[in-house]
Amino acid sequence: MKTRSISAPVQRRLVSLCALAALAFAGTASLASSHREAPNITNIPKVDATDLYMFRSYEAGRQGYVTILANYIPFQDPQGGPNFYMFDDKALYEIHVDNTGDGQEDITFQLRFQNTSKMTALTVGGKSVKIPLINSSTIASRNPASLNVRETYSIDIVRGGSRTGTHGKLTNLASGSSDFDKPVDNIGDKTFGGPTAYAAYANQHIYEVAIPGCGNGRVFVGQRKEPFYIAVGKIFDLFYLNPFGPEVNGNKNDLENKNVSTISLEVPIACLATANDPVIGAFTTGSMRQGRLLNGMPGTGLGKVNVDSGAWTQVSRLGMPLVNEVIIGIDDKDKFNASKPKDDGQFADYVTHPVLPALVETLFPSAKAPTNFPRSDLVTVFLKGISGLNQPKNVTLSEMLRLNTSISPVAAGAQNPLGVAAGDNAGFPNGRRPGDDVVDLSLRVAMGALCALTGPTDKLKVGCKPSDAPAGALPFTDGVRKTATTFQAAFPYLNTPLPGNFNN
Repeated sequence: MKTRSISAPVQRRLVSLCALAALAFAGTASLASSHREAPNITNIPKVDATDLYMFRSYEAGRQGYVTILANYIPFQDPQGGPNFYMFDDKALYEIHVDNTGDGQEDITFQLRFQNTSKMTALTVGGKSVKIPLINSSTIASRNPASLNVRETYSIDIVRGGSRTGTHGKLTNLASGSSDFDKPVDNIGDKTFGGPTAYAAYANQHIYEVAIPGCGNGRVFVGQRKEPFYIAVGKIFDLFYLNPFGPEVNGNKNDLENKNVSTISLEVPIACLATANDPVIGAFTTGSMRQGRLLNGMPGTGLGKVNVDSGAWTQVSRLGMPLVNEVIIGIDDKDKFNASKPKDDGQFADYVTHPVLPALVETLFPSAKAPTNFPRSDLVTVFLKGISGLNQPKNVTLSEMLRLNTSISPVAAGAQNPLGVAAGDNAGFPNGRRPGDDVVDLSLRVAMGALCALTGPTDKLKVGCKPSDAPAGALPFTDGVRKTATTFQAAFPYLNTPLPGNFNN
């Protein structure tokens, strides 16, 4: 595979660059990455994608791989029993990769789930009665008898269109099976034998896999501690914070006590990028069948039975963080969730004439909104990627997370949460790592940081100049900051979920 590096002049110009997804704040003041971002998806949270991460693996010895993390099912309270947070076994979860820059998937990883009740029963007064709980005793291994509901999944790799391409199944290198067990959620310390026991249990579900046509990789699907960090409560309340205050510990992370469900893939770079171009794009989608028949079957004793039929219908979509919440108008949010990146021209007005900067200026008069319309700076970095960093050679305007796979990863202890803006070109907006501060970076770019940085000669090729963005150099922040060391330094990188007995 040919590689492409960033020239020293471009690196210098990017040292102060604030991130790509920053235009994500071009819509409203509702911020929590992609949590409950559209009217329809609030009714079907099991297929609500919340965050997407993609980066060169920085675990020691894994530099030849790309890690992709797709999070689903937002705002999970740890004490969420008795059913906890299983994936929808009637839905299709997908991670799509575009390696030609045309806004369409070239490789797709498709996941289907199966939730099977063991109908565990106890004898009560001489009658055998099914238990109301997901487990009947302690849990220490994969699929023990004490686990009353077994959740499994399979993964297909599809080359070509996600509905028309060629399929192959990922298989467990240890067993040859194409079915994988998902760990049950962190029910609590007593169930797993102590406060550190869940981690050991969950790690049994990290699988070495054979990927047809790609070699070997790793997968993990299971609950994790919510990694996204933001002062969401204050931002919802008309930015009831000091946007120029301390970057660290100025406000509370409102997602600190939540969990999330994660699909984790580690795939060889050579499987994803082409010899012609090391830049890849990615987005994740959730789909359901067109029709669902709800039948309570009264009088049969069988309870509610859902019958799903028809073609797959996409109901959730996520690439860059914060897009549907804060760019897309409320009347088009469901439409965006059902759309494809290649068709993003229909949403162009939301990018070229963003609402958020005007709102910020109204609330904080010293923070003057940029005046260059249409906002070509946002169009450039958001829909194409940054020239010399993560822009495909032949790019079609389309929204997705983009990564230059030729840029070496940075070890966790050396990563900067401001990514490219701080000279760390392995970070956001060149992909996205768990510790990257997409909120601060997004606010700054929305307020014109690129116009300020490009200079009078437009060195960054974003189509504006410093005088277009009076507040472009201000250090906007929500006052919440984490670093890579907050998270694990090895696959799947995100932290062990909070236990169900958590009470805070």
